[in-house]
Amino acid sequence: MILKGAEIGRYLARPDPTRPALLIYGQDAMRVALKRAEAVAALTGPNADEEMRLTRLPGADLRKDAAALMDAVKAVGFFPGQRVVLVEDTPDAAAPAIAAALEEWAHGDAVIVVTAGGLSKSSALRKLFEPHQQAVTTPIYDDPPGEEEITRWLSDAGLTEIERDAMRDLLELSRALDPGDFRQTVEKISLYKFQDDTALSSAEVALMAPATIDAEVDELIDIVAEGKSDRFGQMMRRIEGQGIAPVTICIAALRHFRALHAASADPGGPQAGLSRLRPPVFGPRRDRMARQVQSWGMRNLEEAVHHLLDTDLQLRSSTRAPQMALIERALIRLTMTPRGSR
Repeated sequence: MILKGAEIGRYLARPDPTRPALLIYGQDAMRVALKRAEAVAALTGPNADEEMRLTRLPGADLRKDAAALMDAVKAVGFFPGQRVVLVEDTPDAAAPAIAAALEEWAHGDAVIVVTAGGLSKSSALRKLFEPHQQAVTTPIYDDPPGEEEITRWLSDAGLTEIERDAMRDLLELSRALDPGDFRQTVEKISLYKFQDDTALSSAEVALMAPATIDAEVDELIDIVAEGKSDRFGQMMRRIEGQGIAPVTICIAALRHFRALHAASADPGGPQAGLSRLRPPVFGPRRDRMARQVQSWGMRNLEEAVHHLLDTDLQLRSSTRAPQMALIERALIRLTMTPRGSR
């Protein structure tokens, strides 16, 4: 049996323990690992390792020792509960051993969970699993998780109230982050909202999202973009005292002003442009940057980007000019730039 689309996520969240085997395969090893962990946890419940209800076998070993899988599937555990035999990184050469175990499988035996990398249509594993009446095949594609899957993850952690804007931001974040990083972010959000009955907000998603640059460098660049010259000197001295490299500050500033410029050119407006960035900007951070875009205007932002590019080249050249002085002068010039579109 082959699952497709949303069926895959739903099944892996609650696999059927009466089916003998499950094949999970895909090009992205991280996505396969996350789905495998989800399926095994759903089948065995907690404490499977401690209660010896989970047996792991390297798929490559089955070619030489085919009986190992049969023995593990038929073994009788000391503890009650569902048992699983996990066969990892499985090559096509292991297909005969898995076929033999499927032939002899009976209710009460351990469920066989097989993982593999990308498999072609001619793969022996796919030819074994796909036509099988009881075994399940779940191909894992490189698509980010959808709203249904994210909602299920949060619901499993006890978080059922999610604002519409917060879900939109989570979907944007899922497209920008690696699968493992996004799943960790969801877990972080779940911990943050533990025993909190209020709905998850866009601001809370922004708070929990991975930071892209150092927080104080980020604040310095906001000071520059907002023309707050009275706060610039103190923040600059603090960052200089931390030993942050001038090139790092320049790169962060250039990234920020390029983002503002891209947002200013978006036909949907600054808010839409900031949402389309990778990684996306959302919550209060998006509102703040949208105000900066409107304050500067496209022409000023173009000149700011050119100025930072020139500064970056000077910092990376062989000039003997003090590097911190170079970046400080460049940022002061931007801070003092008259606001307003032109």
